[in-house]
Amino acid sequence: MNRNLWLLALCQGLFLTNNVTFIAINGLVGLSLAPFGWMATLPVMGYVVGGALSTPLVAKTQSRYGRRTSFQIGLAVALFSACLAAWAVADKNFWLLVCATVVAGYYSANGQLYRFAAAELSLPDFREKAVSLVLAGGLIGAVAGPNLAARSRSLLDIPYVGAYLALAGVALLAMLVMSFVRFPALVAPQPGASGGRSLSVIMRQPVFMVACISAALGYGVMNLLMAATPLAMQQCGLGFDDVAVVLEWHVIGMFAPGFFTGNLIKRFGTLPVMAVGLLLNLACIAVALTGVELHQFTIALLLLGVGWNFLFTGSTTLALGAYRPEEKDRAQAAINFCVFAVMAVSSFASGALVTTQGWNLLNLGSLLPVGLTGIALGWLALQRRAHA
Repeated sequence: MNRNLWLLALCQGLFLTNNVTFIAINGLVGLSLAPFGWMATLPVMGYVVGGALSTPLVAKTQSRYGRRTSFQIGLAVALFSACLAAWAVADKNFWLLVCATVVAGYYSANGQLYRFAAAELSLPDFREKAVSLVLAGGLIGAVAGPNLAARSRSLLDIPYVGAYLALAGVALLAMLVMSFVRFPALVAPQPGASGGRSLSVIMRQPVFMVACISAALGYGVMNLLMAATPLAMQQCGLGFDDVAVVLEWHVIGMFAPGFFTGNLIKRFGTLPVMAVGLLLNLACIAVALTGVELHQFTIALLLLGVGWNFLFTGSTTLALGAYRPEEKDRAQAAINFCVFAVMAVSSFASGALVTTQGWNLLNLGSLLPVGLTGIALGWLALQRRAHA
């Protein structure tokens, strides 16, 4: 780990502070302001849809201005969107809140590239560990996010306005930290130089397809259950402080394994680690179906977080070997677009299902994307065996 990686890990932690706080409060604020209950997670969905729509623009910005400038633009958008969300809540304007979260999606699209930037700040043999350890910076968000949401939601007379204003302060701090990160110099392409393969050629590679499927569906399952958890817990009579505790343990599960996931991938290989992540997702669903007490929510979401870490770190590692340096912007944009597209569907589905069908049916429905991910991993394993 070098100085730049530590700073980038801190930025990852501040990024996750924003994400976790959004997840903790957006659904509840949406439920209080939405015209209908099934629309409660539209602000969560708006954050994801904004990320999907911003992915091509972020890729162009990264290519033209480089990593640091593009990341700083994303943080400036985070500052603006947090202030806009605070205004929306103060004005009790549901659709303005949705608009603010769509704008915030630009920051999310930038933050999703931190893990790829980590690989560029390390030696080639250290890439897996660099990605894993920068993702581990999300532990800051695991502790800060839920506590920030719990302590700032009643900071002002209108509930949750203080939480959004606190996120504006987090964005300012992240801008300061990012200003000290030194990324490799942006190299302008030489006239007549090849820009690499087309995106269609890159995406037809089995390793890229499976990396994309695993990242998207792994994130989708995690988001489906995590976004619904605050609503489900409220329906079961549990308070916001209990929600904060469950989300804290969930995000600890998401990022604490980052300290050793890279080592596991180095030792056992990418696909076996991802397969364990898939099994942990199944264990999460099994625990969630046993009941709706606080300890069951906590254990299920902790297992979900660890499973996500193994799948997402593994899919990122797979993707690194599927494109060349000159192809990175469009390849990474394609992966993130797929992630955001699946998350948009899962964000909407989580609110609609948990408010109309219940927590158990939501968990049973998540078996479908888990099964599809398992099929994709098995197919790639067979492809590699046949090639060998």
